[in-house]
Amino acid sequence: MAEKTTDASKLEEIRRINELQREFFNRRVDAFEPPLPDGVPERLKEIVAAGAIEKGEKVLDVGTGSGILIPYILDYEPGVIHVCDLAENMLQRVKEKFPHVQAHLCDVNDLDLADGTLDVVYINGCFSNIMDKERALANLYGMLRPKGRLVISHPLGRKFIKELIGHTPFPLDLLPDLAEAGELLGRHGFALGKYVDEPELYLLVAASTKSRSRKL
Repeated sequence: MAEKTTDASKLEEIRRINELQREFFNRRVDAFEPPLPDGVPERLKEIVAAGAIEKGEKVLDVGTGSGILIPYILDYEPGVIHVCDLAENMLQRVKEKFPHVQAHLCDVNDLDLADGTLDVVYINGCFSNIMDKERALANLYGMLRPKGRLVISHPLGRKFIKELIGHTPFPLDLLPDLAEAGELLGRHGFALGKYVDEPELYLLVAASTKSRSRKL
């Protein structure tokens, strides 16, 4: 019974923090629109290229915000773009600009797509915001096809997140270093490949190690 109570308390805390995030980002839609800081568009292009999207593949943009990755994703002619975000105002802006994306108003932990649906997942600029990373990675692993790619990134680097901590109404985690990333991802069936930790760019790419989808 104690374990169930702990789990319930944890879920309630995640819901509380998610609500703080929803309110925060709903008020700041315009802050995430162009013009972006110098160098950021070039780094976003590099981030999307790291996913090696092939024509017709299915892509998910987690925490899409106002959709700043989508123009770069479209350059690769994906078959479907899914986006998810907690803030309805962000998703409304995305749908106004990109009406053909499939938008999901939810935490990535609660996103429910069929097993093996996705080829590439981007978590750009928001990995630190995800309160239950273990559950998120487990959920993404199920939705990715065998050898699907996971890209975790921030176009302003780890230092930017460190400077933000304590200045938002919700908690933030530091982005994982190389050892932490390899261990975290490995626990959830991902093999870490590329890892970049530069002053103004954080970028890692991992591949799903599952041999086949659990559902057809």
